[in-house]
Amino acid sequence: LISLDGLDVRVPPASNGVKKVKPDAWTETPLSPSLQLYLKLSKIRLTGLVVVTSMAGYAMAPAAFDLTTFALCSVGTGLLSGAANSINQFFEVPFDAQMSRTRNRVLVKGMLTPLHAVAFATVAGAGGFAILDCGVNGLTASLGLANLILYTCIYTPMKRYSILNTWVGSVVGAIPPVMGWVACTGHIDTGAWILAALLYAWQFPHFNALSWNLRPDYSRAGYRMMSVTDPQLCRRVALRYTIGIAGISLLAPVLDVTNPWFALTSLPLNAYFTYLAWKFYRNSDSNSSRKLFRFSLLHLPLLMVLFLLSKKRWIFLEKDDPLKASPKSSVNTSDLLNIL
Repeated sequence: LISLDGLDVRVPPASNGVKKVKPDAWTETPLSPSLQLYLKLSKIRLTGLVVVTSMAGYAMAPAAFDLTTFALCSVGTGLLSGAANSINQFFEVPFDAQMSRTRNRVLVKGMLTPLHAVAFATVAGAGGFAILDCGVNGLTASLGLANLILYTCIYTPMKRYSILNTWVGSVVGAIPPVMGWVACTGHIDTGAWILAALLYAWQFPHFNALSWNLRPDYSRAGYRMMSVTDPQLCRRVALRYTIGIAGISLLAPVLDVTNPWFALTSLPLNAYFTYLAWKFYRNSDSNSSRKLFRFSLLHLPLLMVLFLLSKKRWIFLEKDDPLKASPKSSVNTSDLLNIL
């Protein structure tokens, strides 16, 4: 019998059938979710890649660089991406639980509740759209909102019904650099389309190589991926779009988006990328797919750097030249006669 502030509490004797738990075996449960959990919910690495591609699009655009607009575009894009990824995880909890790659996600493990995910996605999505609409321009905000809807309402459910989900997902990946370009220029032009085409084509060798070694997971969760339903098509599409990247790189200077150096300097990079895709197509093994996937992570940033260095117009390098600024005047014959 133990007395606590005048209250008598009777403690039953320990039973032999009850397993004793050591005090150090208990773990503290935080009252509120930590920032780290929300970063995991937003798939921070994927969101970071999305933000970097939008930043690259801004830097590559042939217009004056404004640091405030650049920062607002990056923050708004990141918030929209985090919202989209949170909604994606909210819908896919039952399927993520069946995959070794995703079974430790925060919603699957119960580290965050579905209400937390929905609330976070709502706040992040609304905040990201408001930042882009008020701080950048309406077209950039509209592209961001359209991409969120495309990812959550079309791509996410389509993964369980059709292999076309990969093509839709590639569109999702191609839009962020266009958002950066539009944030800088205010409109979509040829350069934005070239940049989008490069990102769109890059998704296929990157994702198809990744999904090749995840076939058991995708099959168990019921996802309709090329690597599961049609392995030969998976390899063929990866090779096809890798060749397409080389073609788009050659087209960029022809359309006056970059100078000819981009076609020349990107040629070895794209040639090796194509070689790895060919090896993946021929060998159809884990080793070749892994090499292709790893190089894709290096290929994209290198290609973007080459694109940036080869852009046609560097605004901050242009000086005010009075001879350039003043229009050419025509020679007045009467003035010449008066001088003579």
